[in-house]
Amino acid sequence: MKPEHRHANLGSWDERVPIHLESKLYDVKGFMAGKSKLRPFELQELGEVTGRRLAHLQCHFGLDTLSWAREGAIVTGLDFSPAAIHAARDLASKAGIDADFVIGDVLEAASVLEGPFDIVYTGLGAICWIDDLKKWSHQVANLLEPGGVLYLVEFHPLTDIFSDDTLEVTDSYFDGGRAYRDDTPGTYADLDAPTRNNVNYSWTHPISSVINHLLAAGFSLDRLEEHDFTLFPRFQGLENRHDDIHRFPEDHPKLPLMYSLRATRT
Repeated sequence: MKPEHRHANLGSWDERVPIHLESKLYDVKGFMAGKSKLRPFELQELGEVTGRRLAHLQCHFGLDTLSWAREGAIVTGLDFSPAAIHAARDLASKAGIDADFVIGDVLEAASVLEGPFDIVYTGLGAICWIDDLKKWSHQVANLLEPGGVLYLVEFHPLTDIFSDDTLEVTDSYFDGGRAYRDDTPGTYADLDAPTRNNVNYSWTHPISSVINHLLAAGFSLDRLEEHDFTLFPRFQGLENRHDDIHRFPEDHPKLPLMYSLRATRT
């Protein structure tokens, strides 16, 4: 990643940590009261984690990480944002949950974290911040012991081609790896929040690219699922059905809004 891209993204994420901690979307109070941040399909698709070492890459301030710990996993969270990791450590202490949180770059994860791990977990809104999937996939492979599992949940890259307001196709699904520059103020967790560090860079990765890089890094694909729901009102017309699950109405054509995959290091 170019230094200017990393610098901009780090400044943006550091600034947004306190905003996210107070946001309704993250619902830290609910988590502290015992609410899990994991979705039922994640628990079903990954399966039993009790006693297994789990590394959560790009963990932000660790609510998903700590939720896996509540499920019995021995967890380590990694994020490049010092503000996020300090907040994660504070939340873990207040919740009385045993967890390790490490400041580091995901593209250097294997040299930063003490593996091997049984599971690498990557949650929503993570790999769009990675510019080099070849390097990423090999880092993941090097974190896992043979037979270890990568479980990835992500927003479907098809959603990136549409206008948020009209669902008109405005971007290409295949973009040749170019960086998208955005300078929108606020944050997805609070659109009206006053922010100063607004420039960030992201990348769209077709699902085929994710899978092919994992196969080249020595993984076998166990399952791939596409989901017709998402976790926030990304597009006009999405309805909040229950538990912050957003779907289009029954009479609206269905689109894949998220996907999940499980792959095993051979």
